[in-house]
Amino acid sequence: MRSAYAIALFALLLCLGAAKASAETVDVAVVFAADVSRSVDDDEFKLQRQGYAAAVTDPGVLKAIAAGPHGAIAICFVEWSGPEEQEVVANWTVVRDGESAAGFASTLLKAPRSFVGRTSISAALDFSRDYFTKLKAAATRRVIDVSGDGDNNSGRPLLDARNEAVSAGFTINGLAIINAHPNPGYFAHVQPPGGLPAYYRENVIGGPSAFLLVVQDFTTFREAITKKLVTEIAAARGPTRAARTSYFTYRVATTGQPQSGQ
Repeated sequence: MRSAYAIALFALLLCLGAAKASAETVDVAVVFAADVSRSVDDDEFKLQRQGYAAAVTDPGVLKAIAAGPHGAIAICFVEWSGPEEQEVVANWTVVRDGESAAGFASTLLKAPRSFVGRTSISAALDFSRDYFTKLKAAATRRVIDVSGDGDNNSGRPLLDARNEAVSAGFTINGLAIINAHPNPGYFAHVQPPGGLPAYYRENVIGGPSAFLLVVQDFTTFREAITKKLVTEIAAARGPTRAARTSYFTYRVATTGQPQSGQ
């Protein structure tokens, strides 16, 4: 009996050790939270979704991943609209090479559009925070990426959601999409007082090394999200300019060439 007990205990310890050893650690975990509200028409939606898929498989992004201490990142993709409208399009995926990136991109390209409703950035932040509990890998840095073309017009106050997420240790980065041709009736929504970039800087982004990218239209979305992802991976390797000073903004012009600027 003692011998059988000892063998069983030894086997259990081996299993526990194997489980601990198999737990992955990634350099950064990112929730891509994409706006699919009414102001985003079908063509703009396709450019946004295709941009995310292209960015994940971009050689520059894969090179940045490989250069990280752990050589891996964890990503998932959430589409959001109104307060009760959040959909996980692609579950948490550990990406460390072209094959895993391609699988994630394929999931994005095949899935239908989730919603066409109002715009609750606050609910998107709350949902993204909660979804980190589903992450199996250990992450040295947790980021919520919010892309959108308008202000928060439903749900709880945005500043409350932003501040709570930052207090919990999350970094929130923004991608403000300048929508010069929104669906009818949404011009004031996509052009809030002071402009959308200022709105995102003041109400959305926050946390260590937070930054904002401004995209002049949906056709340059791919370049913007690629730049954004490379910057986020690099931030996981140590303090960046944003961490040492204030939040900063990258602008991506209609030519697709990134331009630094406030």
